[in-house]
Amino acid sequence: MTETEGAALLPTATPARTRAVVRELLRPHRGLAFAGFGLLVLATSVGLVTQPLLGYIVDLVTEHRAPATLTWPVAALAGVAVAQGVLTALGMSLVSRLGETVLARLRELFVERALALPLERVERAGSGDLNARVTRDVSRVADAVRGALPELARSALSIVLTLGALALLDWRFLLAALLAVPVQAHTARWYVRNAVPLYGRERIAAGAQQQQLLDTIGGARTVRAHRLQDGHTERVTVRSRAAVELTMRGVRLVLRFYSRLHIAEYLGLAAVLVTGFLLVRSGSASVGTATAAALYFHSLFGPVNTALVLLDDAQSATAGLARLVGVVDEPMAEEAGAADLAVPDPSVTLTGVSHAYVPGRPVLHGVDLEVRPKERVALVGTTGAGKTTLAKLVAGLHSPTAGSVDIGGAGPDVSGRLVGLVTQEVHVFAGPLADDLRLARPEAGDEELREALTAVGALGWAEALPEGLDTVVGDGGHRLTTDRAQQLALARLLLADRPVVVLDEATAEAGSSGARLLDEAAERALRGRTALVVAHRLSQAAAADRIVVLSDGRVAESGTHAELLAAEGAYAALWHAWSGSRSPAEAGP
Repeated sequence: MTETEGAALLPTATPARTRAVVRELLRPHRGLAFAGFGLLVLATSVGLVTQPLLGYIVDLVTEHRAPATLTWPVAALAGVAVAQGVLTALGMSLVSRLGETVLARLRELFVERALALPLERVERAGSGDLNARVTRDVSRVADAVRGALPELARSALSIVLTLGALALLDWRFLLAALLAVPVQAHTARWYVRNAVPLYGRERIAAGAQQQQLLDTIGGARTVRAHRLQDGHTERVTVRSRAAVELTMRGVRLVLRFYSRLHIAEYLGLAAVLVTGFLLVRSGSASVGTATAAALYFHSLFGPVNTALVLLDDAQSATAGLARLVGVVDEPMAEEAGAADLAVPDPSVTLTGVSHAYVPGRPVLHGVDLEVRPKERVALVGTTGAGKTTLAKLVAGLHSPTAGSVDIGGAGPDVSGRLVGLVTQEVHVFAGPLADDLRLARPEAGDEELREALTAVGALGWAEALPEGLDTVVGDGGHRLTTDRAQQLALARLLLADRPVVVLDEATAEAGSSGARLLDEAAERALRGRTALVVAHRLSQAAAADRIVVLSDGRVAESGTHAELLAAEGAYAALWHAWSGSRSPAEAGP
């Protein structure tokens, strides 16, 4: 795990682990891989006939043969060009399909693991790190798969087969050509040795830069209110300068890489030409054979340079791939079987629970709380009392720093699947309304969707949409009001059918006109379930079976509405202050 700027970044996989994951992803598609690379081998082999044909034409000319003798080798050259083009196109398309298929699976695994990461793990890393991986790193890998991978495969095959063809002409031509290899190999090793860590640092710097931008833009109002613009601008500048400096170091590295490659080309070509001259003078080879050898080596310029130049894209993509695999390798909780979830009326027990987002600054202190089966408990307290933190611990979004949270005796891997959570911030996913609902239960039929919408009082407006439940909502579609989005979230909660429900100010965003409607919808969603409600309006608390008052991260009071009013403590003070500012209809009991 890498530490930078106080943030525990998500892990980056080792090169060995990255290669192992790629092999695992390729294994189901071996047939496609063999077909694609086989066609590329065949295309390259056909193309290697070009140089001997040109050498043969040179011999015909030097021997002053009749012009008619040139007909069939010229026709053969045309046939070779057509055959090579068709085979190369087919092979490249299959290799590209292979790359896209594997990349799609990698994306699915990445999203699956990223969504399963504990919230506290993502918060420690910072959203910028995860955002950089899912955008820039995925983009780099995708570009490499679409461009670099097919070209690199074709270039590697061309190099190997061309060297074999040189050996068939005369083994001495091969030895002469291989004089360039030490320079090229040294250049490649030098580049990889310097590029791998450089691109890794560049990705980390880009993530830090993105995190700072997100923090600054997201808190723009606070920054302006407290006149912190200079400090935030300086931090953005420092991180941007660090990212730019690493990028420029990469550019300088690539320029030095190219200059070394030219030395190898001139050395190898000179050696082949000198060898051809000596062999022709001694009568060991014809002018046409020497010409074919020189053309073979010259034809290596393209694939060798392409392969080595693509090392730049490959190293950048490898760095991004390692960061994606690092998230893919993050452990996931094992799926619980049906028997593990057979807890019809679970209780919720918190024992000595403490929690701190920042070490040494606890938000909760030794909280003991039990919510009996099918009991509804309301959490109340002033801002910062720890209500939302306690709700997140019960929902399994965070693990307590100390103490334990027990859901009906189920293990920690199972308890999270027993709890349904609806928060104040509700997201409407882009797509048909029916698909949004089925996120909670993919196999739900249309009638079940209508029953859930009816239960939360949303069926009327849902069916009145332009295309009913098939209407596209969310970004790019029909916009839902805050009240309707909350009703949609409560309907998903009913479809999920979890025995324990946590509502974290789930109806707080509703205006006065929609508050009663949402409270009634929440009432129907909670019926028959063990529930913990973070109450925004104390009318919700008054309707609960029991009220727990939190103060400074500790349980200050616990009892029914009537008992706490009679005690004339913290809850009574809150109630009188709240109800005194509202009409009797808003205040409720």
